[in-house]
Amino acid sequence: MTPHPTHTFLLAIPLAGSACSGPEAIGQEESTPERLLIDGGTVVVMDDAGTILEGGGVLVEGDRIAALFDRAAPRPPDIPVLDAAGQLVIPGLVNTHGHAAMSLLRGLADDLPLMTWLEENIFPAEAALVAPDFVYWGTLLSSIEMLKSGTTTFADMYFFRDEVARATIEAGIRAVVGPNVIGFPAPDFATAEDSLREGAAFMERYQDHPTLVPGAAAHAFYTTPLAPVRAAFELADRYDAPFQIHVVEARDEDDRIEAAIGMRTIPALESIGALRPGTVLAHGTYLTDDDIARIAAGGAGVSHNPESNMKLGADRAAPVTELLSAGVAVGLGTDGPASNNNLDMFTEMDTAAKLHKFAAGDPTRLPAETVFRMATIGGARVLGLQDRIGSLEVGKRADIVLVETRRAGLTPLYRPYSHLVYAVHGSDVSTVLVNGRIVVEAGEVTTLDEAAVMKKARGFADEVRAVTDRVRLEREAPSP
Repeated sequence: MTPHPTHTFLLAIPLAGSACSGPEAIGQEESTPERLLIDGGTVVVMDDAGTILEGGGVLVEGDRIAALFDRAAPRPPDIPVLDAAGQLVIPGLVNTHGHAAMSLLRGLADDLPLMTWLEENIFPAEAALVAPDFVYWGTLLSSIEMLKSGTTTFADMYFFRDEVARATIEAGIRAVVGPNVIGFPAPDFATAEDSLREGAAFMERYQDHPTLVPGAAAHAFYTTPLAPVRAAFELADRYDAPFQIHVVEARDEDDRIEAAIGMRTIPALESIGALRPGTVLAHGTYLTDDDIARIAAGGAGVSHNPESNMKLGADRAAPVTELLSAGVAVGLGTDGPASNNNLDMFTEMDTAAKLHKFAAGDPTRLPAETVFRMATIGGARVLGLQDRIGSLEVGKRADIVLVETRRAGLTPLYRPYSHLVYAVHGSDVSTVLVNGRIVVEAGEVTTLDEAAVMKKARGFADEVRAVTDRVRLEREAPSP
């Protein structure tokens, strides 16, 4: 593979010393010029018109996109230039659903049905293993993987939200993080009420943070009663914040939920007013036509997670075409790295496009541009962040990714969307900006010591093996 180019103007600007509490962060202070011109690439704007600027430029001022230039337009003088020749310049990818710290459980249990995977493997392992240090380092590990593969924003649903927040801020990635409730004792809080009791303080603390978006979540109705789901949603709604919940990812899920609470998933969410814009319905594999109509009427969005759904044995593709036709915002998500098992949104795009063509027997389903929209501006709409991110438009946050195309597998280039969905890999990403700050340069993360994070992650492996072996032996032991 062609090495990622080194941008010489950056080499003259030394990384500042760490200003964070994490011992492995190396570049917390700003190392990017206040004004920066990314010039000479193929700029994929992702506006409503589908604008693509060949040989175009993007002017960044502070944390915002200040101007776009076509090839012929004059450029402002005396500004540091990042040479984007031979590269696609795209909006940062938006991962609308995941559990970042579960990178430390990647490969722990595979090739199992969803409920077996969860109830017999993941939940017991989490009960024994998940602690603040585990979540902090696992989130750092996943943040590195996401940034290096072009994801600049992700929505997280996990425990110890303060550690998730700390890790994402140190990594420099934009994240939706906050109180998360589940209907049994969790590693961080014994009850949903305990979790929510401190939730408002978290929401207040990060209201105006440049990269941390506070939000609330409820795991799912199959784990959590209606009352705490309602309370979590009301907390999110009080702050006009994103709200996340898993919905109908297994065929029999709605039957189980109706038996437990007297309503099926989508009508239950509708009954508490939760089908509003900014609500993230994760998976939605078995949504019905009636569900889709209710979601469209309320304005909620759906996070489509094709690789995780396929790996956990879903026997149908989520009704993405029907959702889009109904006007529902649909984004892409990887789900957690223990059920995918990677966080590369480029492979997620490729899988999404091909899965729906295969499932429908129709090669026109989900064309490349539609899928790329789902991974960018569509994902931003799902999270309620479309006014901030998702496209390279003037006034939006400068979340920008450069993709190197000068390798055999990406040569020649006829149509950018085709390459971006069907041919590009995360390893083709050369440069990433989040909020105007360069966080990946020449394919390497600038904000963290990657080797040190991986060393720390490997250090958890013996503990994970010991715990999971004990859980397996207890499960296999004969009853007294």
